[in-house]
Amino acid sequence: MRLVKNIENDFCSANLYSFNNKYIIKFEAGNLEQIYKVSELDVSGEDDIEEMLGDTFMKKVMQRFKDMSEDFEEILDSID
Repeated sequence: MRLVKNIENDFCSANLYSFNNKYIIKFEAGNLEQIYKVSELDVSGEDDIEEMLGDTFMKKVMQRFKDMSEDFEEILDSID
């Protein structure tokens, strides 16, 4: 897997990778991560990927991290 670039944003760590004819977009926040895969055939290049990752999508990514965190905390609390 080859790191193509870091994706600048105000929300979390985000990196774009290339692997097996796919772009892999990896978001990390604390101990959680989200990964999205896009075929290189579905986009014309890296610029299309960055265009896809606008504020609306990034807000959804952050909401998903919040939901994931709450779900995980709930599971951890249930084993106490």
